[in-house]
Amino acid sequence: MSNAKSLEELEQKQDFIRRHIGPSPAQVSDMLSALEVSSVQELIDQTVPASIRLEQPLTVGESRTEVETLSYLKSVASKNKVFKSYIGQGYHPTNVPHVILRNVLENPGWYTAYTPYQPEIAQGRLESLLNFQTMTLDLTGLDLASASLLDESTAAAEAMGLAKRVSKAKKANAFFIADDVHTQTIDVVTTRAEQFGFEIIVGKAEDAVNHDIFGALFQYPTTSGEVVDITDLIAGVQSKKAIACVAADIMSLLLLKAPGKLGADVVLGSAQRFGVPMGYGGPHAAFFATRDAYKRSLPGRIIGVSKDRLGNDALRMAMQTREQHIRRDKANSNICTAQVLLANMAAFYAVYHGPQGLKTIAQRIHRFADILASGLKAKGIALKHSTWFDTLTIADDSKDDVIARAIAKGVNFATNHEGEYSISVSETTTRADIAELFDIILGEGHGLSVDAIAADVEANGSESIPASLVRDDEVLTHPNFNSYHSETDMLRYIKRLESKDLSLNHSMISLGSCTMKLNATAEMIPITWPEFANLHPFCPLDQAEGYQIMIGELHDWLVNITGYDAVSLQPNSGAQGEYAGLIAIRKYHESRGDAHRNVCLIPSSAHGTNPASAQMASMKIVVVNCDKNGNVDMADLKAKAEEVSESLSCIMITYPSTHGVYEETIREICDIIHEHGGQVYMDGANMNAQVGVTSPGFIGSDVSHLNLHKTFCIPHGGGGPGVGPIGVKSHLAPFMPNHSVINVPGTNIGNGAVSAAPYGSAAILPISWAYITMMGSEGLKQATEMAIVNANYLTHELSKHFPILYRGRNNRVAHECIVDLRPLKELSGITEMDVAKRLQDYGFHSPTMSFPVAGTLMIEPTESESKGEIDRFIEAMVSIKGEIEKVISGEWSIENNPLVFAPHTQGDVLGNEWDRAYDRFYAAFPVPAVAKNKFWPTVTRIDDVYGDRNLVCSCPAVETYRD
Repeated sequence: MSNAKSLEELEQKQDFIRRHIGPSPAQVSDMLSALEVSSVQELIDQTVPASIRLEQPLTVGESRTEVETLSYLKSVASKNKVFKSYIGQGYHPTNVPHVILRNVLENPGWYTAYTPYQPEIAQGRLESLLNFQTMTLDLTGLDLASASLLDESTAAAEAMGLAKRVSKAKKANAFFIADDVHTQTIDVVTTRAEQFGFEIIVGKAEDAVNHDIFGALFQYPTTSGEVVDITDLIAGVQSKKAIACVAADIMSLLLLKAPGKLGADVVLGSAQRFGVPMGYGGPHAAFFATRDAYKRSLPGRIIGVSKDRLGNDALRMAMQTREQHIRRDKANSNICTAQVLLANMAAFYAVYHGPQGLKTIAQRIHRFADILASGLKAKGIALKHSTWFDTLTIADDSKDDVIARAIAKGVNFATNHEGEYSISVSETTTRADIAELFDIILGEGHGLSVDAIAADVEANGSESIPASLVRDDEVLTHPNFNSYHSETDMLRYIKRLESKDLSLNHSMISLGSCTMKLNATAEMIPITWPEFANLHPFCPLDQAEGYQIMIGELHDWLVNITGYDAVSLQPNSGAQGEYAGLIAIRKYHESRGDAHRNVCLIPSSAHGTNPASAQMASMKIVVVNCDKNGNVDMADLKAKAEEVSESLSCIMITYPSTHGVYEETIREICDIIHEHGGQVYMDGANMNAQVGVTSPGFIGSDVSHLNLHKTFCIPHGGGGPGVGPIGVKSHLAPFMPNHSVINVPGTNIGNGAVSAAPYGSAAILPISWAYITMMGSEGLKQATEMAIVNANYLTHELSKHFPILYRGRNNRVAHECIVDLRPLKELSGITEMDVAKRLQDYGFHSPTMSFPVAGTLMIEPTESESKGEIDRFIEAMVSIKGEIEKVISGEWSIENNPLVFAPHTQGDVLGNEWDRAYDRFYAAFPVPAVAKNKFWPTVTRIDDVYGDRNLVCSCPAVETYRD
């Protein structure tokens, strides 16, 4: 009985593992048979060099069931104290419309989609992002907007970078920040400036013109709440040929004159207030807008309007040559992910409420601030400012007593070192809350009536927004913001857009290097729990005990998994992790008197963010060649390391390599760099091929970033959110990012921040925590092993029809393979782009195209895909090979075949005219399996050249919409 019970418990414990891992035992056996090995272990022995295999298993614990995991995590979450937050400073409570909560944030149709590099099957999220850009342009009053950045503070740092690139004050090297900008933003911008070698001047806003600067940053309204006309400040900055940047509160822009109308060159901010929970700091989408003249310097992604092959309007990412994988060290920034899921939520919030609904929300917030201010002034409380939108700042001798009463009632105010406290009201504030605020500030028995004060404010009007700054133009006039205000209409609009997009809930997304694995429902559930969703990132630490427990456990597990000594969870993207890791290396060298060490060696095969990040850390990049097998050319590495020995800072290397193999010389590479006084930065993009089998720390690396949105199951969200923590060896630990508002233990005081919040995108950390918990030590290792099994099986089957570009020991690959289409292209004229588009007709997203080698497809099946789905993908590729052979044989011409016309829409196939050399039915249903689950692209192939020549990055004009 005891043994039976133990067996039953063991099966339950392993239940999640078998649900995360796609292939069944029988399928695994079949794949191993095809690979001519007797066991998974034999395949691993053939694939992974013995010299880097872990000597001890992971110690993250045994796997737990979904029920156990969620029950325990709920008990942890309950230790968070969800106080009413009036802290403000860029983060506000908000009401997430339930139709958006359920159908976007909690919907895998939205959160499992990939970055829209294949726009024909991403028209839904592209339209939503175009809505986001249009919303940004309307509210900021500028010409061109991006499709979101990581957070307000990093957006401000990007604004500084843009200012330096485009400013005509070429000799200036200083950037001015007004001292009433949010503290965290000053912190992040200062950190970025230090890496670029810029001087930062923080002072009174009016002092900006007294300095030789290339740009300046102002807050509108200020962090303490004042609404100031900055027209003259902007003009003064511009008179010095410098760039005027404004960080704005998005909700206030419904009532305040647009900063662009005041003359601003760049306007940025957080869209969090538009229906995205605070989440202890993120993830949140930042908005960013600038003048059309600066479009070539705009950081991040831009969604543009183009035409498809049939002349229909179609959306795509514009000016993609700015993407890091192409421009590398010439990129405007190292941004690789955005915050697409959160930008979509904010855009849907604007669509749902519409211009009048948003204005009503903003007016209500402002009216409550007026009521609170009027009552306090009636009782002799002096306010710091005479103008405000939503924030009142008070300097009063009774501050300590007020704060104590607030805490006792479960209320948080913001405080500063000048003895002041601030109160920021939000859309969640009620009249009862205002009455409670009077009680807290004035004590019981104050005699104020909220209704009476409200009536008085209504009768006398408000002067808290200067007349010159009252918004008088219409915003959000496009039909998309004026058509979907009932829940029925909104639900159908969201569904209509979702149906245009291919996501993981439809089919395998086999993107090499991007690891589109299962994002299990049990992992996703906790992110919307109020205990995690509704905390302000600057609340007192004793109110975030649950977060600290969860973060502490995740930290310790990642330390064990990576073989490092410490981890920072602050970076909120993989690229930010690279940046933070390079800063740690740079500060380490400086601490040893080696500030001259500034050379970064980067293999030619590296991810594009590597050189972009190195450039952001002001490092000189020296490229190391790869040999014919795709491995680092050791002779060239030794020569380059010797040549730059005195100035060598580090090497950035990906493992397994970007070419998808376990390089045998990785330990030797680490030794060579260390011998010359450098550090080893191991890019964590392919960490999912290491977990439980080897580790970067064990191999000999000093620092890595981890893509939690790849290896550890945070979903891609259509192009973000992401988390990119860094793991470091002990000697680098003191140089990890800190934070000026909330100190991060284990790092040096004074270390700058790289993200706006101390723990970055903390609200999605429970996803990775739950994944590790439910997989346990053994499950994590199995995931890595099955990724290798699936990749090698897929490689074996495809190699019968296509050349595989690189292989490692024993002719094996790691977790991905590169199919070389160049020989077929030379014979047929069919390109890798044609193959990518034709795969859409088979119901698949293309693998990674032309990276790291032009003319190839890099394919990664992940451990979550079953053999059946992998076989379906193989069938599609083999069928496409047959189509190419018909072109080679002359049966189809290069101008008239299903590949060059792909993808095929319903309108295309059912149109009145059909002059193709192939059958209509074959165009849409090339193999029988497609008919079982047909995905129809909604536009035909998009003309990128037309879109770049006719750049339109907002919703088309109403006339076009009506047509």
